[in-house]
Amino acid sequence: MADDGAVITIEGLTKSYGKFRALNGIDMHVERGTVHGFLGPNGAGKSTTIRVLLGLLRADAGTVRLLDADPWHDVVELHRRLAYVPGDVSLWPGMTGGEAIDLLGTLRGGLDDARRADLVERFELDPTKRGRQYSKGNRQKVAIVAALASDAELLILDEPTSGLDPLMEQVFQQVIGEAMSRGATVLLSSHIMSELETLADRMSIIRDGVIVETGTLDDLRARARTTVHATLTTTPSAAELSMLHDVNVDGRRLAATVDSARIGEAMSVLTAHGLTALTVEPPSLESLFLRLYDGENGTGNAP
Repeated sequence: MADDGAVITIEGLTKSYGKFRALNGIDMHVERGTVHGFLGPNGAGKSTTIRVLLGLLRADAGTVRLLDADPWHDVVELHRRLAYVPGDVSLWPGMTGGEAIDLLGTLRGGLDDARRADLVERFELDPTKRGRQYSKGNRQKVAIVAALASDAELLILDEPTSGLDPLMEQVFQQVIGEAMSRGATVLLSSHIMSELETLADRMSIIRDGVIVETGTLDDLRARARTTVHATLTTTPSAAELSMLHDVNVDGRRLAATVDSARIGEAMSVLTAHGLTALTVEPPSLESLFLRLYDGENGTGNAP
């Protein structure tokens, strides 16, 4: 049963393709009015999860609630309340971008005309061109405008900025913030780490069909390592540096990583050896992601 504050509740979700298990009992909760990042490499199970949420695939087991409804049985009702932007948008070849935006809007009860015009201008989209004339980036813009010009309660965005240039990515981040101020909830799957770091309130990281980390960025950083670069007067012994990882000493220069809980201890050791220069880099989402996938030999072939 869905939590009162949850727009998406997934509990024990499994899905297999023949003998291959794409999702292996995943749990995920997306709270109302938040941006929830969904991160993982190709083949980890992100797209399979999204297809279940959209009612395009039926789960083998587990509970899935979307806007307090069942995405498989209530798919028509739910698609009036949500907007979906895939990572590779296909448009009707003979229909103009503006016509496609309006058609998609009618499926969600209509569009806000002023917002539609504003988004078309900000994304520098020519709505008079036909679908066959658009580049990949402009096809993405059509889908983004159609989604954000509506009053959809839930936005499911799967690599939505694929093909957009950095300036348009900035516009996208701005308009997502505006959607949040209107009360929308966002599930955002993206490979752009900076996008997730900027927008996401919480994140779930999936690997081999299992959610391996979930929480706020601060929560995830607390479980990751900080990078330290120091210049010292004297060289510490190996025993003194036992709390550090990936240690590299080159003359008086030291580079290493340290668990967040042991930063103070590490600083005490380095200070005792004549610390003359120090750079501390907090763990980024990218470093956490790479740590989780370090040494893997593949993640299967989940769609």
